[in-house]
Amino acid sequence: MSLSSHPKAYGTAAVAVAFVVGVCVTLGFKDFYPELERRYQQSKRRTARKSSRRLSLATEADTARRRSSFFWGPVELEDHDDKADATPPHLLPPTAGPVVGIEGCIGNTPLVEIKSLSDATGRTIMAKAEFLNGAGNSPKDRVALSMIQAGEAAGLLVPGRGDTIYEGTVGSTGISLAALARAKGYKAHICMPDDQAKEKSDLLHHLGATVERVRVAPITSPDHFVNLARRRAKEHTADRRVESNGFFADQFESGANWLAHFNTTGPEIYYQTGGEISAFVAGAGTGGTISGVTKYLKEEAKLDDLKIVLADPQGSGLYNKVKYGVMYSATEKEGTRRRQQVDTIVEGIGINRITNNFNAGRDYITDAVKVSDEQACKMARWLVEHDGIFVGSSSSVNCVAAVAAAMKLPEGSRVVTVLCDSGTRHLSKFWKKVGESGLEEQEDTDDLFGFLGLSPAGK
Repeated sequence: MSLSSHPKAYGTAAVAVAFVVGVCVTLGFKDFYPELERRYQQSKRRTARKSSRRLSLATEADTARRRSSFFWGPVELEDHDDKADATPPHLLPPTAGPVVGIEGCIGNTPLVEIKSLSDATGRTIMAKAEFLNGAGNSPKDRVALSMIQAGEAAGLLVPGRGDTIYEGTVGSTGISLAALARAKGYKAHICMPDDQAKEKSDLLHHLGATVERVRVAPITSPDHFVNLARRRAKEHTADRRVESNGFFADQFESGANWLAHFNTTGPEIYYQTGGEISAFVAGAGTGGTISGVTKYLKEEAKLDDLKIVLADPQGSGLYNKVKYGVMYSATEKEGTRRRQQVDTIVEGIGINRITNNFNAGRDYITDAVKVSDEQACKMARWLVEHDGIFVGSSSSVNCVAAVAAAMKLPEGSRVVTVLCDSGTRHLSKFWKKVGESGLEEQEDTDDLFGFLGLSPAGK
C-alpha cells in the first residue's frame, strides 16, 4: 500500500521529516547562536540605559513628591556625559498617576525663559516660576511643608490634636502655612505687619487662619511680628487648659527653610538647565531660597564657576554687607527710614539683619545689585507689556538684578532667577504704585536699559 493511498501514514511521515529538518537546522546554526544572543542582550541593555536616563528626572521628582518629604536628602547626580541621550526637560513624560494631597502639588515648577529680557541682553535669562506651586502659590510652599515636617518629626506637631502653627510673616509664608495646616490637620495663627497689602491678610482669613496685624516695630522690640508669634506659641503650649501644642515655625532661623530649597529647588534648577548655568540671582528675606539653591549648586552639583548674585531692594542692608562688608549705610540707620523694617514698597525680600538661613549660603554670594522702587515698578510693567507675565514686587526686583548681572557676563551666558508670586497679591500696594506712577499709560518702549535706567555695560 502506498503512502498516497493512506492519509494517516502520510501525515506521520511528514511530521518525522519536519523533525529531522528542524534538528539539522538547529545543529547547523549552533555556532552562530551565542553571537546572536550576545548582540541581542547588548541591544537590550543599551535601550534600557537610554530609557532610564530619560525617565530618571521625572521618576525621581515624582517619587520625592509622592513621599511628600523634604528629608530624603539631596537628589543624587547622574552621569550626563552622553549628550546624545539627554532628553530636554520639556519633553520628559508627565508623572504617572495622581499626587496625594495638596502637598503633592508643591515643587517641579517650570523654568521659563523670559524672552524679552534674553533678546535685550544677548544672554539667556530664565526664571523659576515658583508662583505655580500648588498650595500657597509661592516658593514658601516648599518652606512651609519642610517646617511642618520638621515639627512632626520632633513630635511637636501631631495631626488632629488641635495643635496650632504660629508664624511671623509679611504674607507668603503665612499663606502657605495656612493652606498646608488645614490639609494636615492643624490650625494657623499668623502675625504680620500692618503695612502689608490687605489682600494677603484677607486671603489668610479665607484660608481659616487667625491673623494679627501689628504695628511695625524693630526686631529688638517684643512686639515685632516675629517675636509676637514666638510668644503666642509659648503661651499656647504653657496653657494647661488645653492638650494641644503651639508650634513656632521660625522661618527666619529654622534650618528646615534652606534645606527645603537645597533638597528640591536646587536640584530642579540643575536638571532643568542641564547644569549649564552662569549665574543664579535671587533676593533674600529669610535668606532660605538663595542659600539653599546656592549650596546645592555649589556643593552637590559642583558648579564652581557659578556666580551668585543677591537682588536687594532699597533700604535693605544686605547689599552693603555683600559689597562692602558692613550692614548699613548712612541712610539705613534706625531713625532715618520711614519704616522700621525696610524702607521700600517691595514686600517679601530685604532685611537689615543676618539670619541663620542667609548665613548658611552667605560665603558663596560674591555680588549684589541694588534695585530701586522705581526700577521694580518699571520691570513689573515691562514684563506685562512684553511677556504677559504678571508678578509681584520681589519678582520684579529679581528680574532687574538678573538683567544687571547678565550684562557683566559674556554673551550667550545663562542666568536663572525666581518669580516668587503673582501680582494679584500686590494690587492694593505695589501695583497701585505702578498705576499712580503713570507707567500703565506710557507709550511702550523697546529700550529696556533706558527704561530701567541701567547701563548696557552692566555697571
